[in-house]
Amino acid sequence: MGTNSLIVDFDKAGLAYGGEPETLSDISMQLGEGEFRFLTGPSGAGKTSLLKMIYLAHRPTRGSFSLFGEDAMNAKRAELPALRRRIGVVFQEFRLLDHLSAFDNVALPMKVAGINQNQYREDVSELLNWVGLGHRMTAKPPTLSGGEKQRVALARALVSKPDLILADEPTGNVDPAMSERIMKLFVELNKLGAAVIVATHDLHLVQSLGKPVLRISDGQLSRSPSLGGNL
Repeated sequence: MGTNSLIVDFDKAGLAYGGEPETLSDISMQLGEGEFRFLTGPSGAGKTSLLKMIYLAHRPTRGSFSLFGEDAMNAKRAELPALRRRIGVVFQEFRLLDHLSAFDNVALPMKVAGINQNQYREDVSELLNWVGLGHRMTAKPPTLSGGEKQRVALARALVSKPDLILADEPTGNVDPAMSERIMKLFVELNKLGAAVIVATHDLHLVQSLGKPVLRISDGQLSRSPSLGGNL
């Protein structure tokens, strides 16, 4: 795999907050174009911290880190938004805007990018239908359940067809049927070329897809073989 095809490249990266001991230590991993990885491990092991480090919410405090072939460790602050726009993120805090409808929350990345509504209306509607919210497009977040908010956040992360998708427990608040539907959406986007990392505690989902697994424990990362695969 050539360097230009790498989406994420960590070499002995560490992350520490202030003067505290490292939350993540000696992280070395590579994720190439079109690759899919599950991220597993106990609560508090560092899964969310690793995803946030990839998204540049936190930069490593040591080691090296490249994102889309760019030196993300030393990138200037003004250069970070362009890198982040290539990433679709679904974190456990949904960060929806309460005064906007579900449709407008999903469409927000397209609006920020200056894209005309006529160009994204169909994509937004299609995604909301896919996640079972076609009948709730005009609803605002305060009227949505936790699972519905999660699905709006998911659709928002995917609407711009990102090169990298990061999802932190994306099926945590939905029923098994919707969990399978969401994972199939990730698989389809992966087949179209997006690299995907899904952090989850749901070993059934991990086993159903048979994708490679990254396991994090006490801030250390290791790779496990894929488990099963029939979704």
